Formats: sequence, C-alpha cells, structure tokens
Amino acid sequence: MNIDTLTIREMCDAYDVTPRTLRFYEAKELLFPERVGQKRLFTKRDRARLKLILRGKRFGFSLEEIRQLLDLYYKGDGQMSQLEQTFDLASTRLKDLEKQRSELDDAITDLREQLKFIEKIISAQSTTRQAS
Repeated sequence: MNIDTLTIREMCDAYDVTPRTLRFYEAKELLFPERVGQKRLFTKRDRARLKLILRGKRFGFSLEEIRQLLDLYYKGDGQMSQLEQTFDLASTRLKDLEKQRSELDDAITDLREQLKFIEKIISAQSTTRQAS
C-alpha cells in the first residue's frame, strides 16, 4: 500500500464504506481521486475529506451542507469562514437533535402509559373470562 495514495479497495477497507459510496461522493464532487487509467487513487486530501463527510453524515448534515463546508476550506482566510459556518450549522443541528430527543422521550413515556393501560384491560378481561 502506497502511503500517499489508496486504491478504492483500500479506502473501502480503511473507512468501512462501499465502492459505490466512494463513486457517489466523487460524482457529487465531494472527493477528487486521481485517475490512472481506470484506477482511482485517493490522496491524503481525499482521506481527510472522506473523514469529514462521514462525520457530517453521522451528525445529520446534508451532502450539500457538507460540500459547502468543505469548499470553505480553500477560501484562504485561515479556515475562519469554514470554522464559523461549521459552528453555526452544528449549533443548529444540535438544537434540532435535542428537540427530537425530547419529542422521542415524550412519545416513549406516552407509549409506556398506553401499554400499561392496555395490559390492565387485558388482565381484567382474562380474570372475567376465567371467572365465568
């Protein structure tokens, strides 16, 4: 394995993604592997970008949001634009996730109460049937 570049198979093994995923990210202009004939060779830059893409996806960012953040890296302002935009986007996403968690917690509590209620009815019905 060349330290400077990885083949598509090596990328898949290293980052637990499929070749289809890498080709998709390439088609969406998120990754830019070097081409040697039919072979794709992924540079350190591609590996760093893939790590950020995967992290962004895990946090629920859209591919377009991820692309915009990646593009800001090359703006030439010492990454300040990228950092500020990432902070704003991540703060908004965190609020959304916390709201979703709260809504899920409420739904779980309601569902547990409904299950207890139904369980009591079933138990009462079973007792009534057995008595008759």
